[in-house]
This record gives sequence, C-alpha cells and structure tokens, in this order.
Amino acid sequence: MVDIVIENVSVLMPHAEGVARHRTVGIAEGKIAFVRDADAEADAVLEAATRIDGTHKLVMPGLVDCHTHTGQQLLRGRVLDELPMIWTRIMLPFESTLTPELMRLSAKLSALEMIKNGTAAFADAGSYFMDEAATVYEQAGLRGVLSVSTMDQPGLPASIAMTCDEAVAAADGLYDRWNGAAEGRLHVAYALRALMSCSEELIRKTADHANERGALLQAHMNEYAAEVNYSLQNQGVRPFEYLERLGNVLSERFLGAHCLMLSEVEKNILVERGVKVCHCPFSNCAKATPETPSLRSRGVVEGLGSDGAAHGGLSLWAEMRLFRSIMNVEHGVPIADPAVMPARAIVNMATENGYVFLGEPDAGRIEPGAVADLITVDLRNAGMYPSGNVVNTLVECTTGSDVRDMVVDGRLIMADRRVLTLDEDAILAEADEYQAYLDDLNA
Repeated sequence: MVDIVIENVSVLMPHAEGVARHRTVGIAEGKIAFVRDADAEADAVLEAATRIDGTHKLVMPGLVDCHTHTGQQLLRGRVLDELPMIWTRIMLPFESTLTPELMRLSAKLSALEMIKNGTAAFADAGSYFMDEAATVYEQAGLRGVLSVSTMDQPGLPASIAMTCDEAVAAADGLYDRWNGAAEGRLHVAYALRALMSCSEELIRKTADHANERGALLQAHMNEYAAEVNYSLQNQGVRPFEYLERLGNVLSERFLGAHCLMLSEVEKNILVERGVKVCHCPFSNCAKATPETPSLRSRGVVEGLGSDGAAHGGLSLWAEMRLFRSIMNVEHGVPIADPAVMPARAIVNMATENGYVFLGEPDAGRIEPGAVADLITVDLRNAGMYPSGNVVNTLVECTTGSDVRDMVVDGRLIMADRRVLTLDEDAILAEADEYQAYLDDLNA
C-alpha cells in the first residue's frame, strides 16, 4: 500500500545527470518508497490511495526559490525601468504601507503562483505581518523558510521603525510561533535585511540568537556597488570581510542573497565558512553578473531565486533560461566555452542545491528514501516535444504551464493543474479589488 503512485513516467536522475524512461514511482509516509521499472500488470494490482498516469510526463524534484519577497507580491509591474535605488525609493516605502489583510492577499497570490510554476519550496527574505503569510503557506502545503524584516536604521517610516531589541524580539517571536510548524514544512530563519540598514549591535545580536537556536541566518549581500562602497567607507573592508571580522555571523547556516560583487578575499571567506549563496538572474541584470562558475569550481552551494514578483514574477523556469544566457555571454563567450554553466548544473541549482540551501538535504532527488517533494512536467506538447535531450529542454523551453502535478512532503497539492489546497478563483476575485485600486491610482 502506498499513498501515491505515478505510473509509466520518465524520471529525472539525481544531480540532473539524465532521464530514465518508463518508471513507476511510489510515495508513502512523505517519502519516495520506490522507483522501479514500469510493469503494467504489477502496477495494476498495487494498492494506492491516489494514482497518477505518468505517460508522456517527467517526474522531477520540486523547484526551490531560494530568495523571494512575499511582501512585494503586489508590486508587480511597478519597478521595471525605474532608476536605482528602487529598494529605498519604491520597495521600502511600499512595505511600510502593508496591512495584515494585504499581507494575506500577497501570500495567497505568491503561494498560488509558486504552485502553478512548480516551485515546491522557498526562502522568504523577510517582511512584515509574517504570521499572516505563515498561515497561508501552511494551508497551501508548501515548504518554506520565513523571516522577519530586521532593521534598526534611523529614519525608517514609523510603521516599520524598530530598535535593535525590538527587531530581535520580533524575530524571536516568529521563530517561537512558527519554526517547525506545518508538520515540519515551515521553518524560521533570522535575517539581516541589508547591512546598510543594520547596526553592528543588531548584526551581533541577531547572529547570536540564530546560533543559539541552530537557525539559518540570511542577508542581502554585495548586491549594489553603493552597498559595497558603504562598507568600505564605514568599516574599512568589504561586506563579507566585515561580517568575518565580527566573528559570530558567517557559517554553513548563512544564506547570502545576490552576492554579485565579490573580491577574491570574499570568495575565500565563503568557502572557508561554508556560506551558501543565491543568484536572482532577472533582478540582478540591472546590477551586475555573479561569478557563478568561479564559485561553483570552489564548491560553494549556489541556488536560484526570483527576488519576488516585483522582479519579473516567480517562474524559476524563466530564471533558469535567462541565467543560461547571462552565463554564456559573460563567462562562456570570452573563453569560447558554450557549456560554462551546463544545463544539468542549472537544473541542479533550482532543485537539489535549493534543498541543501534550505537545510533539507534529504529532499531534491527522485530516489528511494528521499523526501517526496516533486512535480510532473508534460513532455508531449508543441513547446517541448520531441527532445533529443530532456535536461537541456527543461532549461531551454519549459514554462510554468507545462507543470501538471505537485507533491510536497508526500501530499498531493496540485493535480493536473488544479490546485487542491487553495481556492484559485476566490484568490483572483480578491485580487480584482486590488487591481481596481491600482487602476484608480493610475487613472
């Protein structure tokens, strides 16, 4: 007896090394029970609560968005073509106007968009009213890491201004309420929103509290030239060198978002401390290009992120495709290496590496014993079929609409494009009201 069986399906092999055809995958008690050759006669008598026809489908690990912003979901379409720095001019002022109701709507739309695009797990960089977001993500059935936006910079809008102790207390509160919730699918990380917005006292205390709890600690790092220059001017060293000097901040539990402008010294620090990094291709195109091949060659764990819906939506398929092009133009063409970032490496960044990034190393592979976070992709359609190399086609051609089913922690949360855990029509009807508000604003 298994909970779910996917019959006669193609399977993405671990590390995206290739595809095995005509397999049957069984799921029981939240894990993959078996992956075996398809046998119509044996499969027919297998007891299963749910059966999925995998004919012309690929089963692969769910995608992992290693850096997103639930609190910016309602900013879609409002930052493209804007002059820098959009963080201080647009995003921060917007987040200061959030309400519990707007955060609930943001989380509903975010969860819906991720599920429909095949994203089974995510890391939210932190915002406000995160209890509202956590409640939605628990209902949606996704796996996620949540944070409070932690800053004590003087001059912030009154609605989000905090002292150091207030910011740490807010992070502690979210951790106490939600870490390990939703049967272990939701965890809480401590966060430093941006080093320019955090005092040294806040950095030290936040790191101390994360270390005491064995929690992840995430921060936006080396994203803007202004950020790097701020550290040089005020600390005399670059951002990662500054955190290294503090002594209690960097470790294998530190998640660095963006990491675009790294010196050789900083790269060495990442390796020595086991720091994990996330690249957000669409968002980062306006700033700089990460030195991904260099970091990969040093063994740094790298994941992919969307940077939230305000930066081109939550499709990691789009991010993978753009990332491949960026890597070729920036790093491949100058040395005549068209495979400087091969497709399998990019798929691995969006799947297996992503789960390592989130601290879930038992997920991200389709093999017996692995946590059952997976999706199916329709291979037989005009945009995908036929294919001489399915892994390459995943990067070149796949879109969210090709994702058919999603299982998270062994639970089916989307079946043949129908989301089972959320009311899609009701969410879009609620979003209609916000669209009307935007229309009036732009009239």
